[in-house]
Amino acid sequence: MAKKVHVDFEICESNAVCMGIIPEVFDLDDQDYLHILQEDVTPENEALIREAVRQCPRQAISIVDE
Repeated sequence: MAKKVHVDFEICESNAVCMGIIPEVFDLDDQDYLHILQEDVTPENEALIREAVRQCPRQAISIVDE
């Protein structure tokens, strides 16, 4: 079962804390909307994604099994 990054855009404030932690996965566009650049959670990026999950002020980020 693959792990994926999930963002609840209903509560996300696009404050870019996650982007500061792992910009390879999260990005803000010119209108300050958050985008997931890479959904797959890999052994190489898992620790930083988990840090982004912990530090999200709105708790909008999670890791899901698909």
